[in-house]
Amino acid sequence: MNENKNFYAHPTALIDEGCEIGEGTKIWHFSHIMPNCKLGKNCNIGQNVVISPDVVLGNNVKAQNNISIYTGVTCDDDVFLGPSMVFTNVINPRSAVNRKNQYAKTHVGKGASIGANATIVCGHDIGKFAFIGAGTVVTKHVPDFALIVGNPGRQIGWMSEYGHRLEFDKEGFALCKESGQKYKLENNLVSRVN
Repeated sequence: MNENKNFYAHPTALIDEGCEIGEGTKIWHFSHIMPNCKLGKNCNIGQNVVISPDVVLGNNVKAQNNISIYTGVTCDDDVFLGPSMVFTNVINPRSAVNRKNQYAKTHVGKGASIGANATIVCGHDIGKFAFIGAGTVVTKHVPDFALIVGNPGRQIGWMSEYGHRLEFDKEGFALCKESGQKYKLENNLVSRVN
């Protein structure tokens, strides 16, 4: 654990040995940070969150209440994990069969948001600034800026970095209504132009 405690941990939080926790991070009631986790700066770990061994979270990650972030998960900066959303790490779990050497990896890209009660089936990466709707079940890789909803999750559109639905014109350009940022849709992939 950090010797220079430059983060806040509620007295009921447990932080195991070997963790790196960035400056300004807050860890709230009844949360457990297991061995060798790396949490970036200014993260907010809500109540009753379990972060399993070796998980890596970037800067400014928000993990809302009642989440388990299992071994094999990594999140880039500015990721939002909604209340009670679920990560998995084994495709075919059985209580009587030890599959710790079969953990599948899941990577969540910069700025992505995963809504409340969504489930991310392991081995499927979430692209940067993607938006996963509440209750969605993700069963395949998610492209950058994609808007995914339903069970199983299906793409119904694209989102800006500010979290607004993008409406593309016939030339394949769209503007974010809040930021004015311009986006280009080409070959079924979105990128920011400015």
